[in-house]
Amino acid sequence: MWCCPRDTRPRRPGQVRATSFATHTRRGTISKPVRVNERIRIREVRLIDEEGTQLGIVPTFQALSIARERGLDLVEVAPNAMPPVCRIMDYGKARYEQSRKERESRRNSKAITIKEVRLKPKTDDHDLDTKSRRAKEFLEEGDKVKLTVLFRGRENLHPEVGRALLDRMLDQLGPYAIIESTPRLEGRNMSAMLAPKKQPQAQVQGATAPQGQPARPDRPREQGAAPAAPPAGETETAAETPRERNAG
Repeated sequence: MWCCPRDTRPRRPGQVRATSFATHTRRGTISKPVRVNERIRIREVRLIDEEGTQLGIVPTFQALSIARERGLDLVEVAPNAMPPVCRIMDYGKARYEQSRKERESRRNSKAITIKEVRLKPKTDDHDLDTKSRRAKEFLEEGDKVKLTVLFRGRENLHPEVGRALLDRMLDQLGPYAIIESTPRLEGRNMSAMLAPKKQPQAQVQGATAPQGQPARPDRPREQGAAPAAPPAGETETAAETPRERNAG
């Protein structure tokens, strides 16, 4: 990796140098130059002001003077048009907004991870349940799951055994996943793809609420107030002593 040589020529106040967005690879440099202000050397351009209003085809020196009067830059946005299209804008602010949007898009994007669960035709019931629980954990974490049955030797003569295992796994994971691809044979392996199922919003909110909390909390009893009387026909047996019960 190497960088373009920096432009060290003196510039006037308010002048913006031409910027080249370059990508350097082992095979060469791929650049997308953006001409700004004095770097636009064509005779006339189609001018658009900062509000998006088209001002028509004007000489380049006149478009540059209009941009300087407004304290902005003249940026070539469509160099392949005839004549080229230039826009009056704050070039530094536009580059900052573009980089900020790119950072936000990278931050909000989530990489899709595919977890693979491998089986064999001789996998017993206990191991199958263990792998099913593991696949369920992957789905709950938001990852895709690829179920793969590996055939070796004479096992390739009985693909129906692997299909039966995959069908059983799909039945167990059905409430938690969406089947993207049904079991199919690929060479010596048979695989199926599962994607996590999105939970309803109400279910997610209910899961976050604390369990065991009363729906309506009891109001604190005022200090000095008498306890509530028991319903009619019931007696307070807790206040009776053993002597009173024996006398009764």
